[in-house]
Amino acid sequence: MSRARRVLGVAGAVAGVAAAGTAAELVRRRRDIASRDALDATPLGSLRAPGRTVIADDGVPLHVEVDELDPEAAADQRSDLTIIFVHGYALSMGCWHFQRAAYRGLVRSVFYDQRSHGRSGRSSMENATIDQLGSDLARVLEEQVPEGPVVLVGHSMGGMTIVALAEQHPELFGSRVVGVGLVSTTAGGLDVGRLLLPVVPAKLAGPRLGRALGKAMVPIARGHRVIDLARRWGASMAMIGTDLFAFGGEVPESYVRFVDRMLAETPFEVVAEFFPSFSELDKFHVVDVLSRVPVSIICGTADRMTSIGHSRKLHARIQGSSLLEVAGAGHMVVMESHDQVNAELDQLLAAAAERAARP
Repeated sequence: MSRARRVLGVAGAVAGVAAAGTAAELVRRRRDIASRDALDATPLGSLRAPGRTVIADDGVPLHVEVDELDPEAAADQRSDLTIIFVHGYALSMGCWHFQRAAYRGLVRSVFYDQRSHGRSGRSSMENATIDQLGSDLARVLEEQVPEGPVVLVGHSMGGMTIVALAEQHPELFGSRVVGVGLVSTTAGGLDVGRLLLPVVPAKLAGPRLGRALGKAMVPIARGHRVIDLARRWGASMAMIGTDLFAFGGEVPESYVRFVDRMLAETPFEVVAEFFPSFSELDKFHVVDVLSRVPVSIICGTADRMTSIGHSRKLHARIQGSSLLEVAGAGHMVVMESHDQVNAELDQLLAAAAERAARP
């Protein structure tokens, strides 16, 4: 659920100017991003599979892609597992590029675009909620993994989606679902005002401002075309905003451009429709259900969107969970520190396979 585009769309110009200070500084920062080396073996976003369609319970078509298991991997202890990757706010399945590259052919993996994101169909405004996303995940699980053990991995809003599923279908955890990965996420308590206006002091951007902004998003959504145009005009500032608020340290320019493109491709109307759900999210009472299975919680210590405190609170509430704090990484830790994230997911898959093997 990257709130970076929230920062960029609603307060992008303000944040960009405040961060850059002058036109010369703006150019310098853009050059700094461009100078970083990016030698990825596989171009970002190039990993694809034939598209499938899952119809949500309200009729919205969800775009799904499945990386099937390589027959030669059949002897692997994890080969009977399926992983479902659930992406975040204003992103798409492409955010899982490095995980998809790591597990392609080795573990059956299901990727899908959340409603109104990526290649999936548009949701009605009333169904642009975290609870509806939980129902969508249940439908994807039912249709794409009709049998066998499943590991769910969610980033940001994707983690909230998994928590919503746990609230709606607790019986799945410990039976069908044998492992959970929660990356840069929370189950509630988001200061949405702070997320939208990170340049405002925390004492000014509290819950009251967050509630006001949530209400304001409804009329803003209806005027989204003007805001979308402004976002395109402010492309350079948007790039710097993405770099500042999605990543904790220096990353290759290709990473920044790739995330910025996903954010820019999400219409502001969609951003506005989902926004109120974050101020209303309150599901920490649910997460104990996840204690039935191995759980890996991952977060960067420099995450400006869902700060490390949220992950620590999840860890304290989910018995037996592990917590990986990635020093200096930001909200897009799945890209920025993908080696560490994948190593933790390896441990999760091993524990999940062991859990699945129990009678």
